[in-house]
Amino acid sequence: MRDLPAIGGNEAVNKWGFVVMHAAVAAAFMFLLQRFVMNATQESSLLWALTFAVCAAGLAYKQSNR
Repeated sequence: MRDLPAIGGNEAVNKWGFVVMHAAVAAAFMFLLQRFVMNATQESSLLWALTFAVCAAGLAYKQSNR
């Protein structure tokens, strides 16, 4: 998937973009799942979304360092 090496600062931008994208997608997915599928409160949905965003960002960061 990432066969071409990034040049200069592009590597850092790609890495953090990857981490942020994963966190945003995980947060959106969890919020929508909790709020509309499981009919949870907005506060609970936001808390779960934040939790999943932090976990997804951590996993994406670890994966980008491989």
